[in-house]
Amino acid sequence: MVTVLLPGPLRGEAGGASRLTVAATGTLRAVLDELAEPWPRLARRIRDERGELRRYVNVYVDGEDCRHVGGLDTPVGDGAEVQVLPSVAGG
Repeated sequence: MVTVLLPGPLRGEAGGASRLTVAATGTLRAVLDELAEPWPRLARRIRDERGELRRYVNVYVDGEDCRHVGGLDTPVGDGAEVQVLPSVAGG
């Protein structure tokens, strides 16, 4: 099982949950694919229409920025923690 942590701005797309659990392991892509089944609106906030991570969304697997490890092919093992953080802009 993998735990996906969601910040406040994304919780509305997941029924208010701050933590989601998915059975998929292997790669970040597999985790996000499984996440998309019950929460398609959440999935659209994380990935674009081509299935790539949105530019303004940062995803960490066990504390490591996935963009520096392997992107969607970042290894995700059983018991891993995936944190999704959309960028916040202001002015």
